[in-house]
Amino acid sequence: MQDFQFDWVDAFTDRPFGGNGCAVVHGGAHLPEAVACAYVRETSLVECTFTGPSEVADIKVRYFLASREIPFAGHPTIATVAAMRDRGLISGQRITLETGAGIVPVDLEDDLIVMQQVAPQFGVTPDRALVAAAISLPETAILGQPQLVSTGLPFCITVLKDLDSLRAARLDAVAMEPLGRALGADGSDVMEPFLVTLDGFTPTGDTFSRLLMLPPSPPEDPFTGSATGAMAAYLWHHGLMDKAVFVAEQGHLMDRPGEAHVALVGDRSAPKGIRVGGRGFVLMRGEVGLPTSLQT
Repeated sequence: MQDFQFDWVDAFTDRPFGGNGCAVVHGGAHLPEAVACAYVRETSLVECTFTGPSEVADIKVRYFLASREIPFAGHPTIATVAAMRDRGLISGQRITLETGAGIVPVDLEDDLIVMQQVAPQFGVTPDRALVAAAISLPETAILGQPQLVSTGLPFCITVLKDLDSLRAARLDAVAMEPLGRALGADGSDVMEPFLVTLDGFTPTGDTFSRLLMLPPSPPEDPFTGSATGAMAAYLWHHGLMDKAVFVAEQGHLMDRPGEAHVALVGDRSAPKGIRVGGRGFVLMRGEVGLPTSLQT
């Protein structure tokens, strides 16, 4: 067993119990995947991060779901930097993170934590009927062509015609299997559709989104920073967003409202990067004892 300091941070919010929670385990980046995933399951959170020293950046960050390690995630990045800042571990207004998706620079702009996600990669465009079946909606509820987009983590970006459609969406695990194959998933890395409407939930927002998830993750993610970057790239690339800076909302239907400030880097048709900023609220702090391996 080894003891670690941890912080439980609500990301993309400035209040307790808003946005999306993430536990940040300081100094735990050396732990094996099985231990880290077991910790995520113990917390019942969607994701947790484990930090450690880096030879190429200010700090190394590993990101874990309940089922596996992933290269990058948005709200855990905000949570990690918020936790480090709260502990006085950051000097200056910028920090660089070594992640599985590359080096991610993060700027501290007053109370906003702003990460620059990598240039988007635009992938396959699955059949709309497959996407509609996976989210239990008619094809007519989908605007345009869904597409796999990644700014560090791939998501099937799907624009819905209105908030009623977004409310009605339900993930069908059986129908997700053929969609996952169409998206190139190998069965262990199915990319659930990221659903977005072109109106905010409140007058402040320009978009409103949901991410429904498959087990062993919780059924819905309160706020998804990595998908927000991919969604923004999709909207600019396809001419659906006129603003170069906009506010993305998510989580309100779960009573966990979250907000991100999103900005374009480069040209709309081919962004060089996406800046996604949010606030973080440190809810809990403590110590956790974790094994350095799990016996099977």
